[in-house]
Amino acid sequence: MPQESQHRQACSHKHGGDHDHDHDHAHDHSHSHAGHNHGHHGHHHGHHGHHHHGAGNRKGLTYALLITAGIMILEFVGGLWTNSLALLSDSGHMLSDAGSLALSLFAMWLAARPASPRRSFGFHRFEILAALFNAVTLFVIAGFIIWEAVERFRHPAPVASGTMMVIALVGLLANLLSAWSLMRKGDVHGNLNLRSAYLHILGDALGSVGAILAGLAMLLFGWYVADPIISVIVSLLILRGAWDVLKSTLHILMEGAPLTVELETVKQTLASIAGVRDVHDLHVWTITSGMDSLSCHLLIEDDQDSQFILQQALERIEKRFNITHATVQIEKSTNAHSALPV
Repeated sequence: MPQESQHRQACSHKHGGDHDHDHDHAHDHSHSHAGHNHGHHGHHHGHHGHHHHGAGNRKGLTYALLITAGIMILEFVGGLWTNSLALLSDSGHMLSDAGSLALSLFAMWLAARPASPRRSFGFHRFEILAALFNAVTLFVIAGFIIWEAVERFRHPAPVASGTMMVIALVGLLANLLSAWSLMRKGDVHGNLNLRSAYLHILGDALGSVGAILAGLAMLLFGWYVADPIISVIVSLLILRGAWDVLKSTLHILMEGAPLTVELETVKQTLASIAGVRDVHDLHVWTITSGMDSLSCHLLIEDDQDSQFILQQALERIEKRFNITHATVQIEKSTNAHSALPV
């Protein structure tokens, strides 16, 4: 008869919010497998804190949405009035931006909803989907602008450059104000959803700068071809930012390791704990911006205190890599995968 191994599971949860609370529970049960037995001690799930979106992110997005929608209307009317492709393309870009900002706000609201039995991580991933959608729309808009610019190269059209420059300047100031509100109130570096919206606004600002430069060239030298040239340059700059966001979102959706975490470094950090013989089944992935998860198995010496090593592992994971959602399983060396005669 194969020997039965004892499996002890201890779970500790800590949820952040308006209040924190801890609760621990443990239970013992045994299981066996024909021909071999496994010993698992201290299967620990650590959930320390909960991913929250600051009110600053929402306020910054709200201000940016209102400003963007207003300038979008101004540039669209101005583009029709002055016959400027640069203004019309920028207003089309801003229409996408307004939708993207609204989507980002909706994603934040949805991500704040509690988890359910069917969605144990809640709706956090929707933010990544929103960022992915924003990146794709940037590609579409840039392609449309380039297509229209090609037509303008073939048939340059006169543009009311003076009026165009005034409208573009108003748009530039509004875009800078929107970008400043996001930078001041939100986390444009750590939150991918907010970053994609921020890049949309920077794209708008570049479009406004381009329109001003094109207007100046047309006003001084009559170079109407400057209008499509500037539009193409701005489109290429937009595509560069969109590509960065697209790569990041796809990396997260493919369960890739966070860019700030080296898997080998994590393994070495855990292996350096006294009494740990091996680290395997190590996985690190991102749920949404600022919310990383880790799971692994630690093979330890029989004479070591599994709970003590477990706590050391969780502390190092949190302090060194800022990962507060970790699952670590401890295995005793003499019982792990030891084959017995049938």
